[in-house]
Amino acid sequence: MRKGERGGHLDSRTNPQDTDNGTGIVKTRMMAKLNHTLARWFPERRVFLRSENETRFIRLAPTTQLIALAGAGTVVAWSIIATAFLLMDSIGSGNLREQAKREHVAYEARLNTLSAERDARAKEAELAHQRFNLALTQISEMQSALLASEDRRGELEKGIEIIQATLRQTMQERDKARKTAEAAEARLADSTAIAANDAGRVYDMEGTVDFLTSALTTTADERERIAQKADKAEKTVDELILEAKLAQERNDLIFSQLEDAVTVSLTPLDKMFRAAGLPTDKILETVRRGYSGQGGPLTPLSFSTMGGRVPSADTLRANSILSSMDRMNLYRIAAQKAPFALPVKSAFRFTSGFGYRRDPKTGGRRLHKGTDFAASIGTPIYSTADGVVIKAGWGKGYGRVIEIQHAFGIETRYAHLSKIRVKVGDRVSRGQRIGDMGNSGRSTGSHLHYEIRIGGKAVNPMKFIKAAQDVL
Repeated sequence: MRKGERGGHLDSRTNPQDTDNGTGIVKTRMMAKLNHTLARWFPERRVFLRSENETRFIRLAPTTQLIALAGAGTVVAWSIIATAFLLMDSIGSGNLREQAKREHVAYEARLNTLSAERDARAKEAELAHQRFNLALTQISEMQSALLASEDRRGELEKGIEIIQATLRQTMQERDKARKTAEAAEARLADSTAIAANDAGRVYDMEGTVDFLTSALTTTADERERIAQKADKAEKTVDELILEAKLAQERNDLIFSQLEDAVTVSLTPLDKMFRAAGLPTDKILETVRRGYSGQGGPLTPLSFSTMGGRVPSADTLRANSILSSMDRMNLYRIAAQKAPFALPVKSAFRFTSGFGYRRDPKTGGRRLHKGTDFAASIGTPIYSTADGVVIKAGWGKGYGRVIEIQHAFGIETRYAHLSKIRVKVGDRVSRGQRIGDMGNSGRSTGSHLHYEIRIGGKAVNPMKFIKAAQDVL
């Protein structure tokens, strides 16, 4: 009994090992069954490895082949999917590149067109400026001719007055001589009657008759000379009247040409200032007060009407022309002092206009108080009008900035510069280089931020630029 109990104890201790062996056997049988099932499609294969001393082989069971095939299929499927994704991405990128290229070509064509239009406008403006200068020259010559014609007419009037006075004096002398001759004849008749009764006075009467005969002869000769002078004076008067009529016609032609030239030159200037929104009358009055001196070929004149004389139609017409010429000169001076020019003369493009826009830094909506001109760093920047530099340095948000005070309460600003070429207090002229384009301050690229302020309030600079395109 004890021995059996001992043997039973030993059986209980070896039970876990038997359980493990049973599990392994089950697994082996399952693998064998699986291999047997897969052997129909994946028969067992052996790979022989031969060396100089021995030959070995590796047995590939059906399950191993299945796992290898599944792995290879997974790799192939993954490669196909990845290749498809890469092809799709490449095709999409190619389409985007082509589209970007087409947009770039269209953008370059548009820039070339705008540049050609800008050059054409600049050429037209230069031709208009030449025509304007030619018109001023012609006006100066016409004014000189007008003044010379007025002097000539005055001389003719004085000559006519002198001739008329001489003619009146000659007529008076002729009438006086005629009366003297008639009186002499009457005295001669009386003397003849007295001679019949008084023979003693015959000798005296003969002397008197001789004297009267001589006086009558002299008077007759003088009358003939006076008659000839009168005829000649009448012819001279007719010639002077004809010459005065011709001078009047010439004056009318000169007046008409002057009026046309002044109208052609004055109308575009007036239209330019009104298009820019400037009060023309106030500006002209300001310029007139600042330029009150006189002198020069185009200085406005006025014909005197002193002495109670009523001004003639020609005088009124000439005064009207000279007044228009004076207004045109004032416009020309004012145009030099107002910012009608472009601040950039090299090739550029407009990148942002005046008004509300999306802020490139914050993304919010914000008022853009100027116009942006984009070009390369170092592009020359020019003053758009005569003025005085009131700021030349660093400004918050503006970077390197120049501020110029012009006439009529106008101020211009040039921001984001790379270099400043003027200093505070400098007097600058329109077209003078004041700095270089840059990317300083609150900026996303090389450009010029250009502002115009009137009375401290920002206005659209394009109003001034567009208004001057066909005039300056």
